[in-house]
Amino acid sequence: MGEVEGLKAANAGEIETLRIKYLSKKGEISQLMNDFRDVPPEQKREVGQYLNQLKEKTQQKINELKDSFADADAPSGDTDLTRTSYPVEMGTRHPLSIVKKEICDIFGRLGFSIAEGPEIEDDWHVFSSLNFAEDHPARDMQDTFFISHNPEIILRTHTSSVQTRVMEQQQPPIRIVCPGRVYRNEAISYRAHCFFHQVEALYVDRNVSFADLRQALLFFAGELFGAGTRIRLRPSYFPFTEPSAEMDISCNLCGGRGCQFCKHTGWVEILGCGMVHPNVLDNCGIDSRIYSGYALGMGIERVTNLKYQVNDLRLFSENDIRFLRQFESAN
Repeated sequence: MGEVEGLKAANAGEIETLRIKYLSKKGEISQLMNDFRDVPPEQKREVGQYLNQLKEKTQQKINELKDSFADADAPSGDTDLTRTSYPVEMGTRHPLSIVKKEICDIFGRLGFSIAEGPEIEDDWHVFSSLNFAEDHPARDMQDTFFISHNPEIILRTHTSSVQTRVMEQQQPPIRIVCPGRVYRNEAISYRAHCFFHQVEALYVDRNVSFADLRQALLFFAGELFGAGTRIRLRPSYFPFTEPSAEMDISCNLCGGRGCQFCKHTGWVEILGCGMVHPNVLDNCGIDSRIYSGYALGMGIERVTNLKYQVNDLRLFSENDIRFLRQFESAN
């Protein structure tokens, strides 16, 4: 009987194995019952009682094992039976999507609407209509990805192509913001990638001035980076704007003291801007003698680096779940 009391099982499958071993028609107890006829008559009474008790104890032990597992699997009173059988983790938006939405919302409060266009573009909308010279370096293979060696079909290098498409189809006033992915043939590093994301803005109307552009930039920097953010405008050159400028903000990775990301200057360039070149307006069918406008564009990765203090933009495209989970609270 001691062997029966010591029976153990870790799961329902092992309990069934024990039942077959001892109680089935070919089990050990059934075999002992079959051998009962060979027991001498004077011992039959004693052996018979023992076999009956053994069978009863074994059945009782197996039933107890079954009951113990049934109790463990029984739902408690506070169990939600409508839940799935495995935990489902909530996802989170990508940090670039978070920042892109925030940028678009800021310009939306200034009256800008969102415009989008194709990533595979033609030379006219990416370069020629934007006043790029035929020998401009941006047309080189070092900067531009061409489709099937066709110099007319390319992967867009900026979302300015969306602006030209809108200007071709719509007369002023035009006030749009153009987010999207762009491609350039550049070496991949902590500061650059062969693809990245941009947001560009365009405002065309009567009597638009550089002062309007500066006021929009001041509002944008204060809304995105905080009221204490300092900005500066430096003269620059872009084929599609005149005059042109680059806007820097004080580096919030180092507080303006100087670090690797800001090249120890305390300032980080975040966007280029300027007044839309009259040739661009004329190329798109807008009379530059009546209308003027400003345009600006920025890389979303650069802005995200500054906003969340990420010092390597390669993290944005590696899909490391440990990195992405840090932005769950930013949704």
